[in-house]
Amino acid sequence: MLKQSQMLIPTLREVPADAEIASHKLLLRAGMARQLASGIYTYLPLALRTLHKIQAIVREEMNNAGGQELLMPAMQPAELWHQTGRWDVYGPELVRLRDRHDRSFALGPTHEEVITSLVRDEINSYKKLPINLYQIQTKFRDEVRPRFGLIRCREFIMKDAYSFDTTQEGLDRNFQAMYDAYTNIFTRVGLNFRAVEADAGAIGGKGTYEFMALCDIGEDTIAYSEEGDFAANLEKAEVVYQPAAKPATETPAPEKLHTPGVKTIEQLTKALQIEAKQIVKSLLYKVDDKLVMVLVRGDHELNEVKLKNLYDASIVGLATEADILSVTGAPAGFVGPVGLDSEKVEIIADNNVQDVFDGVVGANETDYHIQHVQPGRDYTVSRYADLRNITEEDVCPRTGGAIKFARGVEVGHVFKLGTKYSTALGATFLDENGRSQPMIMGCYGIGVSRTIAAVIEQNNDENGIIWPVAVAPFHVHVIPVNVKVEEQRQTSEQITEVLRKAGVEVLFDDRPERAGVKFKDADLIGLPLRITVSDKAAEEGTVEIRVRKTGETVHVKLDEIASEVKALLARVDRTGAELFGV
Repeated sequence: MLKQSQMLIPTLREVPADAEIASHKLLLRAGMARQLASGIYTYLPLALRTLHKIQAIVREEMNNAGGQELLMPAMQPAELWHQTGRWDVYGPELVRLRDRHDRSFALGPTHEEVITSLVRDEINSYKKLPINLYQIQTKFRDEVRPRFGLIRCREFIMKDAYSFDTTQEGLDRNFQAMYDAYTNIFTRVGLNFRAVEADAGAIGGKGTYEFMALCDIGEDTIAYSEEGDFAANLEKAEVVYQPAAKPATETPAPEKLHTPGVKTIEQLTKALQIEAKQIVKSLLYKVDDKLVMVLVRGDHELNEVKLKNLYDASIVGLATEADILSVTGAPAGFVGPVGLDSEKVEIIADNNVQDVFDGVVGANETDYHIQHVQPGRDYTVSRYADLRNITEEDVCPRTGGAIKFARGVEVGHVFKLGTKYSTALGATFLDENGRSQPMIMGCYGIGVSRTIAAVIEQNNDENGIIWPVAVAPFHVHVIPVNVKVEEQRQTSEQITEVLRKAGVEVLFDDRPERAGVKFKDADLIGLPLRITVSDKAAEEGTVEIRVRKTGETVHVKLDEIASEVKALLARVDRTGAELFGV
């Protein structure tokens, strides 16, 4: 019997000062987690129970989809990362260290290199493929700004799976199996989520989807259409270019304007009394080792992921002030495409820039801009492409319908890696004709610990957490109004034992606290059902059951307690019927 007096559940009355969002506040207040260092948390008993339940759901669905579980080392030799080229390009998020023999290692943020080297050494024939291997393990990423509790940590728990196939069709089948498994997982844990098209980022590969838990605090923006199934991360969402009609009148000749101290789009619109869409922003970027000037309309935002993908680049970032001055002769805020030396810098532009027929650009001279500028006539663009973020003024690339935005937290990601890692690490197999071929890979990750925070973020009220049945630390909270009254204590213990034998997990609050204190803690912890044992248990043979999610209360006879509890759990949560067979 799990008695609350004997468990480590250090609830807090006050909201911790450093907690910004609901899930972070509630994880701390409900005694579920404690911070050891920035972005590094201890999972206390309640949180660990939920973590184990999420892991069990993940394992069941992964195994059903053909996955095999293993466990790989967190400490990875640098040589593997050098072979794939990621040691230098992954960035400062990679936790690097040296052992006593001065050998370089990384604490794994992900395991593409390790799993590929393992399969390379153990499998060499098409007869042993396909295979899908997964693990649930602690990962490490030295985030520049850990925040939001378990949403963005430096140490976190992740499920990562890797498939190896002989054909693209085989990869497609494995990918679909993982997509379906993820849909089942996030449905079962009680999340409101959406799968969205996404960019693969540092992991690489094509054909990727993020599984987003929808919530206002999400760090990612999702563009979607209500008229179809289109949904994409902002960095991935395609913009449909709709050419504007060319004006009937000729654009006047360019005119140089004195604009002292006027650098930003907002300052220009006020100073010149024009709209932002009449301005062309000129942004100088370093794309690997190449300097590129990127032009976007003043009311649009450059999408750096699209720029990186256009060049298939490893590193993309704004040019230094020194580079800007050397190429343009002016500081940022006054640079533009007119008169630039194409030998020094390539000029590219977002598709919509070609419709700015009478625009304003920087003059490449401090405190000056040029108006009445037209692309093709006054400056040359080497190529146009989709380089900006989609807006709610754009149309859906699938249906042509309206675009809307939502916020989301990424809880899962599925990638089609192809042969990026197998080629780099020599993971090959002999096909039916005895020819050596690179294995075709997929990669599939779930933020297991982040999922706890996402569930809380979607399931809470002003009093505390409201756990879905499938991942609640316990199903029922049994609370005697006065534990010192022998009849109440004995009845509470009997209820706890009856429910335990019926497969219901119970937390028995045996603390000698006032009833109001215990009720507040119960709401804060947020178990699906609360059973209050009062004098009515002895007088009438009944107890009160309160549903945390709805506030509904019912009075139940003691001899019907097990069946009524199971029925209530099944009714208040879609996973309850599966768990209790009701």
